[in-house]
Amino acid sequence: MELDEYLPVLQKADARFAAAAAEAVLEHGWQVPVPGCPEWRLNDLVWHLAEMQHFWSWVVRSRAPDPSTYVEPARHPDDELLGFLAAQNAELETVLAGADPATRVWTWAPQQDVAFVLRRQAQEATVHTVDVEQVLGDVRPIPADVGLDGLDEWLEVIVPGVLPGGPPEDAHPVVFHAVDADAERTLFPGVRPFPIAALTGTAGDLLLAVWRRVPLEVLTVDGDGLQAAAMIDLVRLE
Repeated sequence: MELDEYLPVLQKADARFAAAAAEAVLEHGWQVPVPGCPEWRLNDLVWHLAEMQHFWSWVVRSRAPDPSTYVEPARHPDDELLGFLAAQNAELETVLAGADPATRVWTWAPQQDVAFVLRRQAQEATVHTVDVEQVLGDVRPIPADVGLDGLDEWLEVIVPGVLPGGPPEDAHPVVFHAVDADAERTLFPGVRPFPIAALTGTAGDLLLAVWRRVPLEVLTVDGDGLQAAAMIDLVRLE
């Protein structure tokens, strides 16, 4: 994806998340479990996305050299969560729209610019939108370009962030075939002559599989599926 595509992706994901969250509250209440995040209820999911966007708005707006002066917002009561979410959606979208992607800002990754925030927040909102859609049982397909970009970001940013020393000694390659993007990617390339498995599906389903939002059974698995799942599970954000 190109840099100018990330903000529209974020805006669409924000709008869908907010609408789906409001619908889920009406149908199930705030305490309904979130299938993709078993430790969370719906109120935790909404608070997480709103708080995350509050933080990154502050990062881009303040240009602070590190997050040490950031003041976390107090947790809002459930009946205020949707309003707080809407405010953070609008703030982040506005701040990012007015910032040069090349502007240097602090991030937790080697890439220290607004472009990183654009991409990360577009992908963050995309995956969490699926989380709330799973509550409703109404998961919409992720567009192929967004799914492939998310898979690329997971491989390029998340994997080395979680495993800064490189793959463990017992790692095996896992190949991903995105049928709707006509693309192939590999987790842990070069650590063994042959992959432990090849996983085939849409780019969106591959993205959700590496983020453990769907089981590998939604994909076509050629090889050792259990070991492929174990390789993906090595990349776990705490």
